[in-house]
Amino acid sequence: MAGGKETPRQRMIGILYLVLLGLIALEVPENLLDSFKNISDSLTASKKNVQVGIDNTFTAFEKTKLVEQKERAAPIYEKAKKAKELANSLDAYIESLKTQMVSESGGMSEATGDYAGREGMDFSVDLMVDRRKNGYELHKKIDATREQLLALLDPKDRVGVNLALQAVAPKPRNGFPTKDWEQANFGEGIPMGAAMTALIKIQSDVKNSENEVVKKILGKVDQAVVNLDKFNAVAVAPTSYVLVGQPYTAQVFLTASDSHSNPTITVDGSKLTTDGGVGKYSGSTGSEGIHTWVGTIQVRQNDGTFKEYKTPPQTYQVARPSAVVSPDKMNVLFIGVANPVSVSAPGVPKEKLHVSISTGSLSGSAGKYEATVNGTGDATVTVSGDMNGKTQVLGSTLFRIKRIPDPKAQFAGKSSGNTSAANLKAQDRLFAKLENFYFDIKFDVVRFTMVVMRPRQDAVILNSSSSELTPAMKQALSTISPGSKVIFGNIMATGPGGQRGLDDIILSAN
Repeated sequence: MAGGKETPRQRMIGILYLVLLGLIALEVPENLLDSFKNISDSLTASKKNVQVGIDNTFTAFEKTKLVEQKERAAPIYEKAKKAKELANSLDAYIESLKTQMVSESGGMSEATGDYAGREGMDFSVDLMVDRRKNGYELHKKIDATREQLLALLDPKDRVGVNLALQAVAPKPRNGFPTKDWEQANFGEGIPMGAAMTALIKIQSDVKNSENEVVKKILGKVDQAVVNLDKFNAVAVAPTSYVLVGQPYTAQVFLTASDSHSNPTITVDGSKLTTDGGVGKYSGSTGSEGIHTWVGTIQVRQNDGTFKEYKTPPQTYQVARPSAVVSPDKMNVLFIGVANPVSVSAPGVPKEKLHVSISTGSLSGSAGKYEATVNGTGDATVTVSGDMNGKTQVLGSTLFRIKRIPDPKAQFAGKSSGNTSAANLKAQDRLFAKLENFYFDIKFDVVRFTMVVMRPRQDAVILNSSSSELTPAMKQALSTISPGSKVIFGNIMATGPGGQRGLDDIILSAN
């Protein structure tokens, strides 16, 4: 503005000019708003993937544990449902805030495919902080939901649990005024598009926290809880076949079992059906001669390991041959790998055995085979033998066919959570790991998208067509500092059975 005495009209023009400069300074760049939209879309997709995983976990539990161990599994299942209800309640409340903010800011824009009022500075602060203060109510609900989710876990299970769901105010910074959580996420100067991204991120945290708590709760059904409440008198004889003049001996004793548990009981590698903690073994009667068998009982301990107990050798005599088919891994065949299967028939030489499978293919000989299958369902392995010049069917075993589970994407040794900025900068690739599986399976990441979000700076979005970081990605990572976020989405890995889409990775630098 010019110096000297000014007329009222000149002063008015000067004031309007300053106001215009202020408005220009407040304008939000379109590319920043586009970045918020991309991040929101990625978080929404990640939330849907986590929801699918939660639903699958409940479905698998309902079809197995809730059927096989109903009395023990039912209260655990109800506790897991409580975690689901808590998460869904908070998710629905956040969804109502999103709907209200979108409605009040003009709905959706057909031109951008984004919120019509995404650059508006007043909608978020009015709804969440200043006038209606919904942000403070949301803060209370987040804290309450987090506490209630943790309360569903046993005290020892809470150790090491760091739920993503939390509302923590940013740390004070020199030269900047202190802000509470509500102001930092929804206060003055926050465009509507950024506030919506914050709400979607909280919804994603809700589902990730629900997933972690539900898996810990449902996993309790497999831990050892032994309550000896059933007693029986038992007589066991070393053999039921004796010669004339040979003494017949037997042991007579009292047994105790847990009627509410179903431990894993196997005989010669074949799993027995259990009822009230007691396994029922039906011995093979298809081969002549004396047969000896040993039962093995595995009981899960509180630390997740198994303790094994074996019965004394038991013998019986039958008149016809039979076959025993034992899976080397478990009673399941997996698609895309060579599944080892052992076949034996007491009294029949292994070179005279003929083994076939109803679907897929078998290779091998002399009792050691590998089964390869392509589609889910069931497969029956049938064993025949050459006996006295004739081929006779000795027996068959039914196997379930399953797909190899998805691996977990990892960067800097983590699938989510916090790590140091230095650790993030030191990495050069993504990994897809399938841990604690029956086979040594390798998956390779073939493409992914990386989003780098630095405090008060535009988000950087980059793509890679392999597992390695591109030079541009390494450059972007070299600029991160504590408070930055690195998100990996659209992760695709290849391995047995083809390509798999993997869960997103969200990491915070500290």
